[in-house]
Amino acid sequence: MPRSHEDRRDAEPGDPRRREGSSRSGASHRARASGWTPRNQVLLSVGLVTLVAALVGWALVATKERPPARPVASGVHPVPVVGKPSHAAQPAIRTVSITWVGDMTFGTLNAWPPAGSGSLLTGVRSELRSNLTMGNLETALGTLPMSKCRPREKDCYQFEAPEHTAVDLRHDGFAAVNVANNHTLDAGSAGEASTDAALRAAHLKWTGRPGQITYLSRNGIKIALLGFAPWSYDADMLDIPAARALVRQARRHAQLVIVIEHAGAEGDAAQHVRPGQEYYLGQDRGDSLAFTHGVIDAGADLVMGSGPHVLRGFQWYRGHLIAYSLGNFCGYNTVGLDGVTSVSAILHVTLNARGQFVRGSISPLRLQPPGIPEPDPARSAIGLINSLSRDDFGRNGAARISAAGQIERS
Repeated sequence: MPRSHEDRRDAEPGDPRRREGSSRSGASHRARASGWTPRNQVLLSVGLVTLVAALVGWALVATKERPPARPVASGVHPVPVVGKPSHAAQPAIRTVSITWVGDMTFGTLNAWPPAGSGSLLTGVRSELRSNLTMGNLETALGTLPMSKCRPREKDCYQFEAPEHTAVDLRHDGFAAVNVANNHTLDAGSAGEASTDAALRAAHLKWTGRPGQITYLSRNGIKIALLGFAPWSYDADMLDIPAARALVRQARRHAQLVIVIEHAGAEGDAAQHVRPGQEYYLGQDRGDSLAFTHGVIDAGADLVMGSGPHVLRGFQWYRGHLIAYSLGNFCGYNTVGLDGVTSVSAILHVTLNARGQFVRGSISPLRLQPPGIPEPDPARSAIGLINSLSRDDFGRNGAARISAAGQIERS
């Protein structure tokens, strides 16, 4: 049989050989038509294998180089951080606590407390703890002859206490005293020098000499202390422009400026702060309103007063506290103990490094014979200061003290 016929017979429909040949022929034809030749297919396969290998290798390297995740404590879930915080946390502003008491005397020549001046403050010692405790030292320190008053001179008083009084004050918690007052020269210029020497030996700071600015630091805050009184032998508060200039000088070198004034008339009739000059025994005792407002305008952050031997009102001025008088703090056989002259208080104020008032309070006292401060169960100072503040400074200027003794912000 001719071969051609055999080939045709073998390739009858349904014959697998025919289908296979036909399939190879069709695929080959389609591959040629589309451009995907067997060679191209091989190249594609090789490329895909290479790409997969590269991706696997990159993943292994990245995993190896990535730092291990920090373990998370049980029950704690990490919080994802999205972007940067809008602002960093602000550090807390440092503060300083200040305690101020009024007039302090510890007897007179050869008439001192048998157990020492420190024995007079036992009942209030716990109230004297602060970063900076201060008071008005209205006495000369030493054992020199007193020379201010002439023999049998009426209405003239002079005070002196032993040098060791400075050590007692330091042990009781005091860090500084004001020496600008009408008793600076009770023992003359020698007594003034003796007082400074005793304070220096006890490591007590003092302020109030003409032109004096006393610097110290508490809690990393630099503080300037300035004391004034209406006499030329002290830093003179009668010269308000000079006082303002001294405050501005202190302001350039300190973060906080604290001013102490010893001013005003004395006694039961001197509780109110009035505009204009005050006089006592013919002496010009200053204009407290003009002085205190002037030094705050110049940069003072706090003004505290003494001198009248009675409590006076508290005032807010431009956001700063003025405590015009804390009355008598201690007066061993030297101060009157009848009526309002025996009502007293301790002032506590906290300021921040910007000079802003943070909080404040008073501890009410009453002086007991022979002039010893004790806590007052009746807390009379609170009502008295509130009444005086309202009367003298009105609703907008008066500082109010709560029943618990807290000074409320204006």
